[in-house]
Amino acid sequence: MRSALAVAALIVAPAVAEAEPLPLDPAREAKVAALFEKAKDSPPALRVFLRGMPKGGDLHNHLGGAIYAEDFLEWAGAKGFCVDASGLGVEPPPCPAERIIERFAVADEFGFDRLVNAMSTRGWQRGVGRNDITGHNQFFGAFTRFGPIAGETAKMLVAARRIAAGDNLSYLELDHNTAALTSSVPSAPSGLLVEADLAARYAAEVKALAPLLPKASAELDADEAAAEKAMACGTAAAEPGCKVAVQYLFQALRALPPGPVYRSLILGFMIADADPRFVGVNIVMPEDAYPARRDYKLHMAMIRFLAAKYPNVKLSLHAGEVTLGLVPPQDLRDHIAQAVAVGAKRIGHGTGIAFEDKAEDTMARMARDGVAVEINLSSNDVILGVQGEDHPLNLYRTHGVPVVLSTDDQGVLRSDMTNEYVRAAREQGLGYADLKRVARAGLHYSFLPGAALWSNPDLLKPVGACADLATPSCTKFLSENRKAQLQADLEQRFAAFEEERLRRAAKQ
Repeated sequence: MRSALAVAALIVAPAVAEAEPLPLDPAREAKVAALFEKAKDSPPALRVFLRGMPKGGDLHNHLGGAIYAEDFLEWAGAKGFCVDASGLGVEPPPCPAERIIERFAVADEFGFDRLVNAMSTRGWQRGVGRNDITGHNQFFGAFTRFGPIAGETAKMLVAARRIAAGDNLSYLELDHNTAALTSSVPSAPSGLLVEADLAARYAAEVKALAPLLPKASAELDADEAAAEKAMACGTAAAEPGCKVAVQYLFQALRALPPGPVYRSLILGFMIADADPRFVGVNIVMPEDAYPARRDYKLHMAMIRFLAAKYPNVKLSLHAGEVTLGLVPPQDLRDHIAQAVAVGAKRIGHGTGIAFEDKAEDTMARMARDGVAVEINLSSNDVILGVQGEDHPLNLYRTHGVPVVLSTDDQGVLRSDMTNEYVRAAREQGLGYADLKRVARAGLHYSFLPGAALWSNPDLLKPVGACADLATPSCTKFLSENRKAQLQADLEQRFAAFEEERLRRAAKQ
C-alpha cells in the first residue's frame, strides 16, 4: 500500500508563480463579465465562451457513468463481445458473426443508434420512448446494459481525464470502487440488522475484510499506472489530461439489504482510512428504491457509528435526490437534514430541500458549517424532471449555502461540465462572477489534502502566508498543501483566460 507521500507524487502539482501576487483584477473581470452577458443571448456563443473558462473541480462524478456508450462499445468489441439478441445490450462471445459489435455497427446504422440510446439517455432526451419509460428508469436501466463490459478502469480513467481537460477542469473527485472490495459485498451476512447490532457486526466484519485492502490498493496502482502510460504522462508527449488531478470517493451501495449495505460502508471507511487516494465515502444508488427508503435511518446510524470509528474520513452523501410525487411524503421530510446531522461535508443533489420539514434550519446549518451542495442540473432534469425555476439552486444561494456544479454521470446523460455551466447561466441566471465563485468552490470544498488558499472564499481573503504568491512563506505553504496549489493555479488560469477574452474582443 502506498504512503501518502508516494501518492501525492502521482499528481502533478501546478506551477506556482514566484514573481506576482494573486492576479485578482475586478476591472478586468467586469469587462469579461460584459462579454459574457453578450454571449448569453446565443447558446452556441455561450458554449464557446464557457468552454475555455477554468472550472475548478468536479466533485460529483461517477466514473462508471462518466463514459459514453460509444467508448464502452469500442472496448467491448475489442474483447470480442457481441450485441445481444434484443439489440439493446451486449453479451460475451461466442455469437453469430452479424452480431459482432463492429460488424453490427457498420451493417445496421439505425440498430447501432438504438443500442447507444439504450445504453444512455440520448434517445430519451430527444423524445424517443418517453411515453414508455421515465427518465429515471432509462437512466438507471442504462447501467445494467453496459454493466457486462467490466474491467476497463484504466481506459475509463483516461476517458474521464481527457473530457475534464477539454472542459478546463483542474480536479476530478471520482466516485469509484475497486473490484477487490465490491466483489465481497454480495456475500455479506443477510437477515435482520438493527442499530443495536452494528458494533458486534462491525467487529466481525473489519477483521474479515482487512486482507482486502492491500489487494484494492494494488488494483488501483495498476489501473492508474496503465492510465498514465496511455496518456504518456511524465514524457514530452504528455496529454493535457495528465494535468487533471484525481482522487476518489468510495461508493457505498444503499439499494441493497442491510447486511451488504453495512459491509459496503465498512469497506469504504476502511479504504479511505488506509489509502490516501480515497479521500472520502459516499452512499449511492436510487434514493427512492424501496430498501433505500425503508432503511434510510438505519443507513444514517451505520454512517454515524463508522464516522466515530474513523473521524478523519470525510463524507459526501447523496441526499434529497427525490421530489414531490416520486416518493411518499414521509420520504421528503428530512433526508438532507439527516445526512447533515451525521457529518456530511457535502450533500449530493439536495434537490428535495424545499419539501423538507425544516428546510430553512437545514440550509442555515449548511451555510454556517460550510456544507456545500453538489448541483447536477442535467441529472436532476432527466432523472427527477426538476429544471428551471423549479430547481433549488438559487434557493440554496439565497440562504448562503456553498454551491458547486457537477456532472454526476456525464456519459449516460450525454453532458459535460461546460454544458452544466451553460445551463446554470441560461436556466438559473448565474452571471460570470457567480460562475467564477462556483469554480472556486469546486476546489475549496473538495476533499483534496492540505489547507485551503482562502481563509474566506467568498471575500477572496487568502491565508496570511499567501497575501502575495511571491513571498517565501507562500511558496512553502503551497508546496505543503495540494488544495492551495490548485487554488492558486486556478487564479492564474482565470487571469490568462480573461486576458485572452479581452484580446479577442479587441480584434473584433
